[in-house]
Amino acid sequence: MVKRLDHKVAIITGSASGIGSGIAKCFVREGAKVIITANHNVSGGQNLATELGADNALFVQQNVANVSDWEKVIQETINHFGKLDILVNNAGITGKLTPIEDEPLEDWQNVIDVNLTGNFLGIQAGIRAMKATNESHGSIINISSDASLVGFPFAPAYSPSKGGTRLLTHSAALSLAHRGIDIRVNSVHPGWIDTPMVPKDIYEQIIPEIPMGRLGTPQDIGELCVYLASDESKYATGSEFVIDGGIRA
Repeated sequence: MVKRLDHKVAIITGSASGIGSGIAKCFVREGAKVIITANHNVSGGQNLATELGADNALFVQQNVANVSDWEKVIQETINHFGKLDILVNNAGITGKLTPIEDEPLEDWQNVIDVNLTGNFLGIQAGIRAMKATNESHGSIINISSDASLVGFPFAPAYSPSKGGTRLLTHSAALSLAHRGIDIRVNSVHPGWIDTPMVPKDIYEQIIPEIPMGRLGTPQDIGELCVYLASDESKYATGSEFVIDGGIRA
């Protein structure tokens, strides 16, 4: 039986746990080889790679805001799997929960570096690798957020960083399409997802706001990313895919 991502190779940043882990599991189930990256949760990334199997997955430690780390990840991908078809820019942080006037510049810069600059560097590195190893074909998926569409009052840097990713996706998609390069770039905008980034003690507050009556799961995001990574979505680029249980309906 042919699987939806057979013979495809993917890099998934920030995939040691949470949404990234869910994406990696869905990709491997559908036949892809995956590079799992994380900066801090090294043991989680190594354990996930072991769970998925050495033939299917490799863990590489990475700071997405560092150019040389991107060069390392791309080289490891090519060394182990020969090419790059798919890049999922998933790594992200929330930043401090503080009033905007109390937001330290250091925290602001850190969130922008990881959530926005990291995606910019990933897009650059991914395009170059797809050009060099995959005949200028591929799919780039940027994990943004519902918070890119409306303000998020609790973490001052988070919405701007995710909103920047939303428009970076549009710009990258158009830049490629206008030059006839068959690398698609789309964004995914999750709502409240059951991951370690969402404190359990606020579930009672947020679940009544979700029309479907529950938080999403990492697998929910993974299934959408399978579609965007596959050839089924070959006409989709520069698009925003909101997956939030109906909050923005």
